[in-house]
Amino acid sequence: MEAPVLTETEGPIRVFRLNRPDRLNAVSLPLYEALEVGLTDTAEDRDVRVVIITGTGRGFCAGADLKAHGERAQAPDERREYIETGQRVYRMIQTLPQPVVAAVNGHAIGAGIELALSCDFVVMAEEAKLRLPEAVLGTFIGGGTAYTLRRRVGYAKAAELILLGEFFSGRDAFDMGLANELSPADRVLERAFDLAGRLAKNAPISMRLSKRVLDLAERVSPEQAMDAEAEALDECMASRDWREGLRAFSEGRDPVYRGE
Repeated sequence: MEAPVLTETEGPIRVFRLNRPDRLNAVSLPLYEALEVGLTDTAEDRDVRVVIITGTGRGFCAGADLKAHGERAQAPDERREYIETGQRVYRMIQTLPQPVVAAVNGHAIGAGIELALSCDFVVMAEEAKLRLPEAVLGTFIGGGTAYTLRRRVGYAKAAELILLGEFFSGRDAFDMGLANELSPADRVLERAFDLAGRLAKNAPISMRLSKRVLDLAERVSPEQAMDAEAEALDECMASRDWREGLRAFSEGRDPVYRGE
């Protein structure tokens, strides 16, 4: 059997490709486990500056593998393992030190939207069809959607998308703020690489701390958020990258950051 996730690294950019094209890359426990291993390794790899997540074939991710779920009932411990592994993976993406770009090259349903929302940036195919069908199917959202979706579109629109469970388009997703960029499907990965390349030039320490404080800011008081900013600024100003940024500015050249 082919690996459920394919990994490739091009310079400072690592790409994870969901690789179940016959099921439109529907999630499974082995797929989650493969992502967990790959993300754990990536978090510790200082040579990787940006991550892209995309799908193999014509879809990004069709959500849960309903056919597999319908073939047999899972025991309680199997259900918990599947749920908890998936939740760990989504949170790992949200807190990964590197920026993560979702290249949504096709349909994103349920867990597919949840995966994209866990990323820092989303490049969306115009032709993509999207849906959060959990309420229609009698199941429930995951991946932190209760906060990642509301964070992007507000309560009213989040409630509409979750409770009605109706289809919407890639264009709709872009218009409501779910995506940073809209692209024809055959150019989504190209556009994601362009974005990743621009990100990869920035200071890794600054980006890591920016992700951390952005995640923290909605859960703490304004005073605590400002304290976190001050601590992050102090860490940046103590780094070699800060000195490199100053030298590059004074010399009129692009900085070369080492994450030190």
